[in-house]
Amino acid sequence: MRISEAFLHKPLLIVYICAGDPSPEATVDLARRIAEAGADIIELGLPHSDPIADGPTIQAAAQRAIAAGMNTDAYFETVAAMDIDIPKVFMGYYNMIYARGLDKFASDCAKSGISGLIVPDLPPEEAGPLREACIDHGVDLIFLIAPNTPHDRTRMILDQTSGFVYLVARTGVTGARKDVLQDTKSLIARVPGNVPKAVGFGISTPAQAAEVIRAGADAAIVGSVCVDLIAKGEINRLEQLVRDMKEAISAVNKSKAPIVC
Repeated sequence: MRISEAFLHKPLLIVYICAGDPSPEATVDLARRIAEAGADIIELGLPHSDPIADGPTIQAAAQRAIAAGMNTDAYFETVAAMDIDIPKVFMGYYNMIYARGLDKFASDCAKSGISGLIVPDLPPEEAGPLREACIDHGVDLIFLIAPNTPHDRTRMILDQTSGFVYLVARTGVTGARKDVLQDTKSLIARVPGNVPKAVGFGISTPAQAAEVIRAGADAAIVGSVCVDLIAKGEINRLEQLVRDMKEAISAVNKSKAPIVC
């Protein structure tokens, strides 16, 4: 399924997990259970030894995944084994893409069923070659906008992103937070709605997910809290969290629906 198809039924819940944590085989099962619990898109991190955008929770997951044998070849094999009818999105760092070759990486994404790429350390000004490879293979290349991104650069990013634009809820690295900052709501409000807006970094509760949807986001992205539950082996709690988050954002959508007399 293409990402654009999923956004026909917004608001969406996007769930991040680290591929290979605790094992490649377990990741396949986790993806199925998360999809069945209500996730609309699954974001699959390719573990890296120096993850500059990730907080301690995801850093630890990456180390466990690498120790369990996860690498780029195993990543694509794991993704290809997932029999789930929701879009799958790659999350990882540019040097792993560059080392494999841009065209080969985009081709492997398409063949394994990946619909889009998020590459946090690749500036859009330098993304032309990868963007061309993604276009050639029908894969979306998703860019990020932060609270401190200037207006002119925001417009440039919106012109280049496809699938959706990733709004970073706060400056810094990933990790669960207790609240949704006013800066996050201001960011959602000032980014035009010509492409779907997904908000991540720090969302960990159904109330927070609902809050960003209420503020005008088209999707909420949840990651670190899910990775933490996986680390603890609390998979039933993970499934319940996904169900609760999906219910919370769906309730916001229903409350916005016009009353028909």
